[in-house]
Amino acid sequence: MKLRTAMMFVLALGVSTLANAAGEIVIKFSHVVAPDTPKGRAAEKFKQLAEEKTKGKVKVEVYPNSQLYKDREEIEALQIGAVQMLAPSLSKFGPMGAREFEVFDLPYIFPNKETLYRVMDGDVGKKLFAKLETKGVMGLAFWDNGFKQMSANKPLHTVADFKGLKMRIQQSKVSDAMMKALGANPQVMAFSEVYTGLQQGVVDGTDNPVSNFYTQKMHEVQKHMTISDHAYLGYAVIVNKKFWEGLPADIREALTQAMKETTVFERGIAQEENDEAMAKVKAAKTTEIYVLSLKERIEWHKALLPVHKEFEAVIGRDIIQSVYATAAQVEKERAAKK
Repeated sequence: MKLRTAMMFVLALGVSTLANAAGEIVIKFSHVVAPDTPKGRAAEKFKQLAEEKTKGKVKVEVYPNSQLYKDREEIEALQIGAVQMLAPSLSKFGPMGAREFEVFDLPYIFPNKETLYRVMDGDVGKKLFAKLETKGVMGLAFWDNGFKQMSANKPLHTVADFKGLKMRIQQSKVSDAMMKALGANPQVMAFSEVYTGLQQGVVDGTDNPVSNFYTQKMHEVQKHMTISDHAYLGYAVIVNKKFWEGLPADIREALTQAMKETTVFERGIAQEENDEAMAKVKAAKTTEIYVLSLKERIEWHKALLPVHKEFEAVIGRDIIQSVYATAAQVEKERAAKK
């Protein structure tokens, strides 16, 4: 651990020197997914807009597919300045002490995207980003990747089907509790290692939005997928706080505007990417797709909703209740339009 941190520190110094020598500001933007995913495409969009709006004063270098760092390494790298920008999944912030972010991991808490976006862009989102500043990190935007689906090499229709399965999860206490509530054995594993883990039987299954499932070729090593929408996967675009606050005001303003435009773009393509990925998974004919019946979905809800109560003291009852209230308001508005 100390050796890796030392290497990151040396890299951070080297990056700073090269940026100054070149007369431009370099932003290394690292992420762990493929370029042809919502996050991957958005990172490239931000690069384009940032370089245009700063008239070449900023150069954004995008490193996808864990080229620089794996899940557990990237936030540490950001904090010491080895990279300047990340877009980690929201599950990554719990382990670094911002447990409130685990509200996004709670099963079946977001009934629709409208509720989700209002939570992200409202008071809850602002409160969560403020929490990160004590960690040397600034939050710039929330990006979307959609609801998760379950997969395994056996059908997953009822709660009983999970019994004894080794299910890969991110490093999230909520995801751990969720899998245990279903009777599975959760296994934390870096995203870059999931394909091999599934292929070799280290884990039996996992859960992901379909875009990640397809671009990481999980359909080659998973015979069954259940459309469950049981949980959510999103990202927070974050920067090193010291780096961000040290930028000239005009550069920071231009990058802020580039991020706003990129976020609109990213949210617009998230569902499109998942729909296209689903079509490709079906066309490959290697994975059988199953949609939960109403009776089965109710059973899954019954098994998983107690996880909300279990994490009230950790996440904050006020945050969870705020999500409930937002969902109720959205439903009320929808009903009024009918």
